[in-house]
Amino acid sequence: MYQDSRRYSKKIIGKINQTISEKMNWQSRSLQFVLSFVLALGLSYLIKDPNFTEGQSSVLFILFFSIGLWITEAIPPFAVGILIIGYLVFTMSNLETENVKQYVQTWSDSVIWLFLGGFFIAEAMKKTALDQSLLKIIVPKLGEQSKNILLGLMLITAFLSMLMSNTATTAMMIASITPITLSLGKDAPLTKALLIGIPTAAAIGGMGTIIGSAPNAIAVGALDGIGIRISFLEWMLIGIPVAFVLIFIFWRALLKKYQIKRKSLDLSFLQKTKQQTDNNISNTQIRMTIIIILTSLVFWLTSQWTGIPVAAVSGIPIVGLTMFGILDSDDMRKLPWDTLMLVAGGLALGLAVQQQGLTDYFISFIDIQDFNFYVLAIVFALLSVIFSNIMSNTATTTIMVPLAISFALLLPEQSPKIIPLIIALSASCALLLPVSTPPNAIAYSTGKLQQSDFRFGGILIGILGPILVSLWVFVMDLL
Repeated sequence: MYQDSRRYSKKIIGKINQTISEKMNWQSRSLQFVLSFVLALGLSYLIKDPNFTEGQSSVLFILFFSIGLWITEAIPPFAVGILIIGYLVFTMSNLETENVKQYVQTWSDSVIWLFLGGFFIAEAMKKTALDQSLLKIIVPKLGEQSKNILLGLMLITAFLSMLMSNTATTAMMIASITPITLSLGKDAPLTKALLIGIPTAAAIGGMGTIIGSAPNAIAVGALDGIGIRISFLEWMLIGIPVAFVLIFIFWRALLKKYQIKRKSLDLSFLQKTKQQTDNNISNTQIRMTIIIILTSLVFWLTSQWTGIPVAAVSGIPIVGLTMFGILDSDDMRKLPWDTLMLVAGGLALGLAVQQQGLTDYFISFIDIQDFNFYVLAIVFALLSVIFSNIMSNTATTTIMVPLAISFALLLPEQSPKIIPLIIALSASCALLLPVSTPPNAIAYSTGKLQQSDFRFGGILIGILGPILVSLWVFVMDLL
């Protein structure tokens, strides 16, 4: 769901190799920060128009500076989000005193509240071990066929990633299958298939819901800013089918690549695995957690008919889970607040870029009429994957979505929401490197995979994903 930072991925992988001293890391990051600053100054000076206002020049600089920091990760991505908001408030307060508060108000944007509700649900599922219970209930029903178990584990991973952190989901699933991987050995085809299939399913599964991935929320927030609202159910109708099609295709590809011949597996390890339920959680609280989660999902899915905003529905898990003592103050500290900081900063940057007319300025150099809209959408999809392999997919979406919206508004015969949706969904297809996403990093940290093992899935999903996403969004727009 959240935690898409490549820096977080590097941190996980860094535990494998302790030869790099902390001092060298600090010096390297300091140099990268300074270089990003200097390059941002240089680029903004060379690119800006002589007629630019002070506000436009300021936003152009922070845009380039943010991109540099996101690519180099000289500071954590969430810190870049805070820097953006602080910079915009400081520089714009003397230029537009009445509107400057809008950059701070991104902290209370409806997308932030929606994410926060998802965080509460995810933390409650972990604390009550409902995620592990789901695993124990469903997997035995898949039979003992190796190929079916692989598909089943991938589908469970994808489903959980729609509601909770794909990092936490991957960690739990890989821990659960450890008895299998240990008994088969690290070079066994099924071991490789499981350790590659699960993190891929976790990343792709995030396409399914608005709270499944930060890029989804960025796109929804940006579209809401131009008066286009996408309901929770509407997003699911777009995201879930393409996610499951990609998972099924990748499953078939794994079977063919690794030639899995083992026909059956012993699943007794599932019943022996001890569920990590908090000792202070009672059965009544577990039942209440289930009721609260189901109630929240029902209201999220029916928001377009009930008229209750999805952000308001987030109050159900926030209030309910704390009122019944399922989550306490210690649990609040465990929530991924850094993700909210990153999203809020991304929303503020997108808002500033649009309002200062920078997207229109850059687009003015391109004759949009010369481009086929469908080809343009696929190009944006592929660029989303490429950039998401280089930097955070949230950062990629933050930069590309406002640009895509400006493009779309110049083509009134096309829906403005098509390309932003394609960009957000395609961002979840960046799986080429162990550091491309934390699920990959977790799988790599087991020591049973080589970096080259990720190329197969990274290239397949990186090319096929954007194409299928684009085609499906086009089809849904016509319906």
